[in-house]
Amino acid sequence: MAADRVFRWRVIGGATILVFMILLAVRMGIIGLPGGGLGREGSRATGKTAPTTPPVEREVWMNIYQQGQKIGYAHRSAGPGGEGFRIQEEIFMQVRTMGVVQGIALRTENTLNKELALATFSFDLKSNLFAFHARGRVAGDRLLIDTRTAGEERRYEVPLKEPVRLSQGMFTGVAAARLAPGQEITIPIFDPMTMGSRPVKLTYVGEEMKTAQGKTIPLRKYAIDFMGARQYAWLDKEGDVVREEGMLGLALEKTSREDARSGVSGGAADLTDLASVAAGRKLEDPEGLQSLTVKLANVDVRPLALSGDRQCYDSGGLLTVRKERRGGLNPGRSGDLENRDVYMAATPFIQSSHPDVRFRVGEIVAGSAGDEEKARRIVAWVHGNIEKRPVLSVANAVETLKNRAGDCTEHAVLTAALARAAGVPAVMEAGLVYQRGRFYYHAWNAFWLPAWGGWVTADAALNQFPADVTHLRLVRGEAERQLDLMGVVGRIKLEIKDMSR
Repeated sequence: MAADRVFRWRVIGGATILVFMILLAVRMGIIGLPGGGLGREGSRATGKTAPTTPPVEREVWMNIYQQGQKIGYAHRSAGPGGEGFRIQEEIFMQVRTMGVVQGIALRTENTLNKELALATFSFDLKSNLFAFHARGRVAGDRLLIDTRTAGEERRYEVPLKEPVRLSQGMFTGVAAARLAPGQEITIPIFDPMTMGSRPVKLTYVGEEMKTAQGKTIPLRKYAIDFMGARQYAWLDKEGDVVREEGMLGLALEKTSREDARSGVSGGAADLTDLASVAAGRKLEDPEGLQSLTVKLANVDVRPLALSGDRQCYDSGGLLTVRKERRGGLNPGRSGDLENRDVYMAATPFIQSSHPDVRFRVGEIVAGSAGDEEKARRIVAWVHGNIEKRPVLSVANAVETLKNRAGDCTEHAVLTAALARAAGVPAVMEAGLVYQRGRFYYHAWNAFWLPAWGGWVTADAALNQFPADVTHLRLVRGEAERQLDLMGVVGRIKLEIKDMSR
């Protein structure tokens, strides 16, 4: 029994890792570039457009801390490139997740046009098992992206509603905007790890004396709001970030090259535990529960997917989850799945059309009598054939199938890909699940099964079909939707109110 608990624990918290890495991507991007302006965007507070100035060669080194302990470093160089700016960045960290310390390296090379909008980008991530590579360029109102995973390259197009900025350039020209305390600007930021774009709001707080590199000097303090996650940055008169602090105990501090590359430790607190949420009471046999009601607090629910299917959320903050049953409330719902193509499509991370995925699922579902049996076989196969271990990477189905290892996110993307390849509509869900007396961030799936009346949850990592009612869905959809968890992690509180068996 103890071994089984350890086995299950090694996959819980994968959604925490993804959120942390998205957060890190944004945090790494607030090292300011020299000079520059806000281009067309200007200052929302003043209504003016700040002028751009020619960039000069510059580099910055920063230590990365977690709860005061150094876990890595970042190196940024910037200067003229093409018709605008060139930015290069390297990051290395040792991160503890689910009891395991892992190294992770990220490298980005980007160019911005004269107006500081994205022109081209490249992104590379390497960890103990996985690697992810993406290249992109803006062509008119579309972003053309080439990805390479497991040795295969694919191209995707992302429509652009407006010019996007990379996080690496979002402080460029802030000083030139001359914001007064309380004034703000909002910048759309593109995240290459999820292929999504979200707004980042920068608010000038005011001048503050702060110790940086052993000296107490006046610095300009900014608040950074990204999907509800609040961070703070302190800029010097040159526009460089010299100190930055935020959620999960993370902090960055400007330093020398020699100091940055020395003394990296992986002994900091476990990210999964830091992000977990107190349950307030112990749940005996959670898989035996038929319903669970919890009260949510301290969270903006507007971007979340709390209501629908087996979940109901009311205006008083109560979230009720009821376990699905075969032949449920709406049996036979086969023709009213809106946007069915969305839940059958191959995507950059759910590569359901890949030959390896299609070959494997052909073996798994051979002779199946209908979609339900296909879904059950897929869940059982993924659970039995993917080693349970935490992974720091951008989860995708092809590499998970190749490496046969991963946490809950790898299990979920592979399950979705196999299901879609088998002709069963499937989607990823992410939120909280009860384990060891607390709620942890987790990812799982839902299948569209008419015999069950619609969407049915399933958890391949925990081998549950349907998933138990302690799976509290917060978001549903592709990796981009998990950006909406940013405003939840480290803030949400919950209280168990009621349950039934």
